[in-house]
Amino acid sequence: MSQNETPLFTGLIEHSKKNPVQFHIPGHKKGAGMDPAFKEFIGDNALSIDLINIGPLDDLHQPKGMIKEAQDLAAEAFGADHTFFSVQGTSGAIMTMVMSVCGPGDKIIVPRNVHKSVMSAIVFSGATPIFIHPDIDEDLGISHGITTDAVAKALEQNPDAKGVLVINPTYFGISADLKKIVEIAHSYHVPVLVDEAHGVHIHFHDELPLSAMQAGADLAATSVHKLGGSMTQSSVLNMKEGLVSAKRVQTILSMLTTTSTSYLLLASLDVARKRLATEGRELITKTIELSQNMRKQINEIDGLYCVGEEILGTKATYAYDPTKLIVSVKDLGISGFDAEKWLREAHNIEVEMSDLYNILCIITPGDTEYEGTQLVNALKGLVTSLKNQGEMAPVKVMLPDIPVLSITPRDAFYADTEVIPIDESVGRTIAEFIMVYPPGIPIFIPGEIITQENIHYIKTNIEAGLPVQGPEDYDLRHLRVIKEHRAIR
Repeated sequence: MSQNETPLFTGLIEHSKKNPVQFHIPGHKKGAGMDPAFKEFIGDNALSIDLINIGPLDDLHQPKGMIKEAQDLAAEAFGADHTFFSVQGTSGAIMTMVMSVCGPGDKIIVPRNVHKSVMSAIVFSGATPIFIHPDIDEDLGISHGITTDAVAKALEQNPDAKGVLVINPTYFGISADLKKIVEIAHSYHVPVLVDEAHGVHIHFHDELPLSAMQAGADLAATSVHKLGGSMTQSSVLNMKEGLVSAKRVQTILSMLTTTSTSYLLLASLDVARKRLATEGRELITKTIELSQNMRKQINEIDGLYCVGEEILGTKATYAYDPTKLIVSVKDLGISGFDAEKWLREAHNIEVEMSDLYNILCIITPGDTEYEGTQLVNALKGLVTSLKNQGEMAPVKVMLPDIPVLSITPRDAFYADTEVIPIDESVGRTIAEFIMVYPPGIPIFIPGEIITQENIHYIKTNIEAGLPVQGPEDYDLRHLRVIKEHRAIR
């Protein structure tokens, strides 16, 4: 089949044109059974292909027809041996990767700055994480990737590990030397799993970092919806044969996936693949040019710094994606959240994320010079507004500690626990996750020992207005910790 074809999307349209009488779910029956205002807003076309896995439309859990054809085309486009569509987002694909290679007690080598979904999979599987500390950028206050030296050392000490997980690129667009990491891991016959949530486009342009499949990785969970033009919650899991069983991957993915799979999401993956495969290089070239032009203009604004290729050259910053605009605002004397809020209220601009020191803006083929000019002018207005208010004092960067893991995340999550005031929790073992989302990198994971420094870091994020998530107590006055059993007197 040709990459210009869309077997799944085309098949859905053809089925819709037949206009069959439906005695199956979904119960809205092409919109006739739902709220009229919602139906009018969504539109008849979308609702006509909001279908279920009836015979003519194939089944994601055991694809043999149009879904299989669409997945085979995706595998060809991504240079994979197999591609699996995910309607559980990249989180579902990441959990599938981990649970496909790990069982109870198995070791998996992971960076400490992994997404929550990795740690969730470790809890579910009962695996033991062997943490590699990522390199920390003390100027920007963000984590980069893991180094080849750290991976080599971890495997030397743990040659029985069942997998090495790598983030490539990071949420901020920075990549490590993935090809070398794969070579090191494969020398131990250990598969490499890649969290490629923020890198669907890198496979389709030679000026961007190597993709997981290009680097020879075994599995890669890739968000097509983030940067590739499909609908939110739609992703792919790419795989190369050898160290991992495709049948095992399909089984685990099916266990984690709803049986009521969304054909709207699946069809959007089919058409996004077509566009990336046939027009990707041209589209991404324009996106890179727009991004670099915006970066240059932002760096001409007094008090702002937009990260560029000068960040490269360390062992953890091997390559970068210029379509991610990391804008440091700390020299303005404000937090990234302050900048995000100002852009929203003053210019109706929404950024991808903010933290204590930066905002992150993603540029995709959906952007033009018009949107780029709006952002640059708004940032100029932000600086002018702050200067009019008086002197700007640079913010000092504060970084969280990497806590000590005292027991496995699974044992901590299922342990006998109690809830105590957060100010009394230092030294105790936490039994829940705490993170700032986005990006969803945990400050604490179950099983780690609580430190005063990280309690202070959490409170600083809360005071800045950032979205601290995870604990049962949304106000973060209390934490769930492992119960201490004292001797009976």
